Amino acid sequence: MQAFHIHYRNTQGTLMRILTAVSRRALEVPYMHAAASGHVHRVDLLLDVNAKQVGQLCRDWHAIVDVTDVRVSTPTPEMLETIAFAGPHPPASAASGGRSTAAMA
Repeated sequence: MQAFHIHYRNTQGTLMRILTAVSRRALEVPYMHAAASGHVHRVDLLLDVNAKQVGQLCRDWHAIVDVTDVRVSTPTPEMLETIAFAGPHPPASAASGGRSTAAMA
């Protein structure tokens, strides 16, 4: 697993473009944290990727105009602790007992 720390200017659609680079590769995101960091914003992602995918993601993120910095590191203890306690989530249909909760018109 690799931890990615991406700094960006919070303009319309920037975070979605960052996340689209991940979803386009059908990668699972076990940890994501986005927050303001001074005058810029920062998103931390934990992804299970190979060396080729690291290069592809970094290239895609650097191509986004409002991304100011991309760093790759080992996962922090906080990230690993968060995913250890998260566990798998049941599908939404299991939570409602298989019944639709939408009102009939």
